[in-house]
Formats: sequence, structure tokens, C-alpha cells
Amino acid sequence: MDKAAVPEKRRRGRPRSTFVDEETATVRALDRGIHLLRALATEGKATLTDLSLRVGMSASTAHRPLTTLQKNEMVEFQETTQQWLVGVEAYRVGSAFIQRNNLIEVGLHVLRRLVEDTGETANLAIADKGDVVFLAQIETPNPIRAFFPPGTRAHMHASGIGKMLLAEMGRHEVDVILREKGLPRFTANTLSSSNALLAELDVIRRRGWSLDDEERFAGMRCIAAPIYDAHGKAVTGISISGPAGRFSDARVSEMAVKVKDAAAGKPSDTRPTANSRSGGELRAMGPSARNGERQQR
Repeated sequence: MDKAAVPEKRRRGRPRSTFVDEETATVRALDRGIHLLRALATEGKATLTDLSLRVGMSASTAHRPLTTLQKNEMVEFQETTQQWLVGVEAYRVGSAFIQRNNLIEVGLHVLRRLVEDTGETANLAIADKGDVVFLAQIETPNPIRAFFPPGTRAHMHASGIGKMLLAEMGRHEVDVILREKGLPRFTANTLSSSNALLAELDVIRRRGWSLDDEERFAGMRCIAAPIYDAHGKAVTGISISGPAGRFSDARVSEMAVKVKDAAAGKPSDTRPTANSRSGGELRAMGPSARNGERQQR
């Protein structure tokens, strides 16, 4: 006699949803695409092999989101060099940030004035997620200069603008940033203890400007001041930077007044210097941001 069919035992828990699996896969693919796009923005251009190694993916895994990004013109592929680059559509999307907050449009005339008044490279930056992010730079014609491509992120405690913006924050906000980001030492002058940094922030609040005294790069100094909105909140910072040889202690005091006045919108009473009359080179927020490093030319 045939045995009666035994019904299949029902598994515990909720049945697996095909939709949830597909949704998870889509989010994972999107996450990979964003990582690849950021890596390309840092590198400028890279082969598939180099790019996949940088983001920790296999070449085949990296290739799938890259081709999707390519179809949407977010990235481009050069057949001759076999390299991937950031695409024009990524520039359009990134430009929406500029149009939204108008920071660069407001700040560029201040930067031009600083280059004219001091003959040094001028920078514009904001605080974002515990970092200082450089939005624009106008370079001095001088042969040795500080170089921060737009989009560069840096530690706030080792940056003139970063320390200036930290000084404008409340103690709790500063403590949160220090816990999350730490205080890594870059040079012998880096403020790598919280007590030293907090004491420096008190000094900055009293005098209204900050000095990066070779704290990120040995041999480079920077003077920064905040720009406030209509409600008295520091929304961005401006700075001038260059080699310590051109930033003597006596000249730092003189140039700090110029930076503060420019940030406050006070009229300039200084004629352009001989070094600044050629105008310098303008760099504004764009898609191909690279890691900030000092570059001597």
C-alpha cells in the first residue's frame, strides 16, 4: 500500500521576498558606483585594474557599475589609454551644489582682492561632516605656492580655515568632531592634543583670525578668517597660504588684518602688489577633486 504523501514542513519566519533581494542588490550596486565615482574624482583617471584595487573590488565587479555610469555620462572611458575618467554629467550634478548655496559666487571677489592685496594664494572653504572642504582657490603667480584642488577634504585641526571654523562652533560640536576624526599629527607643529587645540581656539576667538603655523605641511603657513551670513553665523572661511619664508611673523600680523578686512567686506586700502598684477589662476569647485597636498612648482 502506498504511503500517504507527507506535506512539506513549512519553514519558520517570513518568506523571503524577491523584491527585497532585488532592492538590496540595487542599493549595493549604487553604493559601489558611488565609491568608484569618488575614487575617480580623487585619481583623475585610472585603469580598471588600478581603480578596482583602490576600492577593494574585483575588476569584474567594478566593471558593471562603471558601464552603467558610462551610459549615464557620469564617467568616460578612453579607448587609447584604457583609462576611466569622471564624465561631464558628474560635473553638471556637482555644479548644482554651487547654484544652491551661492558660496563661491560670493567668495570669489574676496579671493581676488586677497591675491591683489597680499600676492599670495587665496582659498575658500567650508566645514562639512567634521572636515574642512576647499571650494575654490585663486593662485598667486609666485613659483612656490600652496595647492588645494577644489573638493579637497582635510582635517580641521591642522588647517587655518578649519581651526577658524572650529572656533566658531560650540564646545559640544567640537568635542564630537574630535572624537570622530581624532587629532593625527602631520608635522612637529600639529596640535595633536585636545587641550592644546582648545587653548588655540580660545586665542582665535579673541583675535578673529587663525594661523596654520606649518601644522599640516612643514614650510607652509596659512592665515584665515570667517565670513558670516546675515544671522551672524560663520558659513565659510577664507585664507591666504604660502611658504613660511614669505610669511614672517611681522608680515603675518600685517596680512592677518587684510584677511579679516576682506572677510568683513571692508574696502581695501592697499594697491595690488607687483606679484599679484598678473591675476593668478582661478580654480573653482569641479568634478575632478584630488587629495590636498602641497605642491611646489
